[in-house]
Amino acid sequence: MNISKSSAIRGNVFFRGREVLRATACWMLFAQLLGVPYARAAGDKSVPTAAPVGAANDPVLKAMQDEIKRATAELGKSEQPPYYLSYTVYDQDFVVLVGAYGSLLTDTVAQRRFADVNMRVGTPELDNTHGQSRPSGVNSGSLPLGNDPDAIARVLWELTDREYKRAVPSLLSVRTNTAVRAEEEDKSPDFSKEKPQRHIGEAEPAAPFDRAAWEGEIKRLSGAFRKYPEVYFATVLIQVQRSNSRMVSSEGSAIVSPSTSTRLIMEAQTRAEDGMDLLRVETFQAPTASGLPSETELTGKIEKMAADLSALRKAPMAEPYDGPAVLSGRAAAVFFHEVLGHRLEGHRQRDEEEGQTFTKKIGQEVLPKFLSVMDDPTTHEMAGVKLAGAYDFDDEGEPSQRVEVIKDGVLKNFLMSRMPIKDFGQSNGHGRNQPGRMPTGRQGNLIVTSTQTVPEAEMRQKLIDEVKKQGKPYGLYFDDIQGGFTLTTRALPQAFQVLPVLVYKVYADGRPDELVRGVDIVGTPLAALTRILTTGDQPRVFNGVCGAESGQVPVAAVAPSMLFSEMEVQKRAHEHERPPLLPPPGFEDAGASKEAQAKAEVKP
Repeated sequence: MNISKSSAIRGNVFFRGREVLRATACWMLFAQLLGVPYARAAGDKSVPTAAPVGAANDPVLKAMQDEIKRATAELGKSEQPPYYLSYTVYDQDFVVLVGAYGSLLTDTVAQRRFADVNMRVGTPELDNTHGQSRPSGVNSGSLPLGNDPDAIARVLWELTDREYKRAVPSLLSVRTNTAVRAEEEDKSPDFSKEKPQRHIGEAEPAAPFDRAAWEGEIKRLSGAFRKYPEVYFATVLIQVQRSNSRMVSSEGSAIVSPSTSTRLIMEAQTRAEDGMDLLRVETFQAPTASGLPSETELTGKIEKMAADLSALRKAPMAEPYDGPAVLSGRAAAVFFHEVLGHRLEGHRQRDEEEGQTFTKKIGQEVLPKFLSVMDDPTTHEMAGVKLAGAYDFDDEGEPSQRVEVIKDGVLKNFLMSRMPIKDFGQSNGHGRNQPGRMPTGRQGNLIVTSTQTVPEAEMRQKLIDEVKKQGKPYGLYFDDIQGGFTLTTRALPQAFQVLPVLVYKVYADGRPDELVRGVDIVGTPLAALTRILTTGDQPRVFNGVCGAESGQVPVAAVAPSMLFSEMEVQKRAHEHERPPLLPPPGFEDAGASKEAQAKAEVKP
């Protein structure tokens, strides 16, 4: 995620800011991300289902097509007619259950429909979205529910009129700035010409979701945290989503893309005596609720989370370090997403405010020869895990494509939207956006592969060998990660920061591994990417939500574990608020017993 435009990740979810978010903030984030109003009567126990979608029985699609045809004809008579217009309508239905300590905090059914109107005036070579005027290309608003074509058309008309009145002044400003500013290095057009696409996806039959049963399970799972007095905050959330996006354009595209997903998140937090907040998050994703782990498996995960937090509270603070390190597969996946992936997004290669780390390195070696990187949103599952960044059509109506960005260490390509860059004039299906934002080239499923591997079980010994070779007392093993961010603009240092959760010192003299806390991985991309010595043989998946210029989009990153000859870590900044002064309800006697035991232990 590009920190110049957005912020950090928590668990498998990229959250804004470094603060630890409470359950209500977490739910509000999901609501904002997915367009759900978070105020609807909890008493409605029905599970919403999207209407069947088809070319002949979709009055919403027909209303969109009729209104875009009328708007194009009428605005075509104006002095500055649009050369491109598109409507995207999003239908989103949700069930969200959030539990804490054996009860429900949220029990909500939500339904919303809203629309994006994208408009370009001028010419594809220079239009109203040029440079810093890019936001002028979109206007958004809520759309009536139901299938009344007149009501839908009326709101689309209003949004279109409002967007046209933004786009025309923006074009005049663009032309003025172009005339008075120095010539740009990349003179590529603002919009590529692409073949219109037509695809009417059929919605899958609604999968059964036993809401009452899941209410009970969420209560039981969240209640399991009550037996851990040192877990100061914990929630369990399940979100069941059925969505449908319809996109039509003045070029003749018509795309209907229904989808379903279910996501379960378990989050727990504690605080060390020095005030450092410590967080553990487990996330599971599947097309339907039946694909989630069993309650027994989830209970086992909760026990592991609590044990990890207890160990972290007692773990010593790590010191700044520079030396050999191993990133587990999930940690390596986040590392590549942050350090490499964002710098391969197409629009960053022409924006003169960007660092353009790899812009002029096509055909050059940017990674060790044994590593290759692709972004493949056409792949829906790897290593037995559903990938969050999979899609069939991007948000500009282009078919998703498997893009080999780095082959045997050599840079080959960028992730392209319909914004051309020098030597790359066409989209490769990576134009993505959060509703209400303009699409840009973004990651989908970033997949790292290696031809120089060792069995996963040997990676720890490889680390010890490298530690001895360098004469260091220990190396670091990063077992789990909670996210990260990167800086890509020229105005700031070209740096990254990855936020580990579980970090171990691995000693060269045979001492047991030691858990430590309070460090972040830091560095600069060109240096860090050249220090990879070898990789494990088992890919691991990190699913998340990434925020950048075009908003928050679901992504996945896949990589094997990696041995680095050198990795730098710094101390993590943290608050100094003390842990709770009172014991949790029900643990008053336990606190007194511990105090008495402590006094007994110090008697002469």
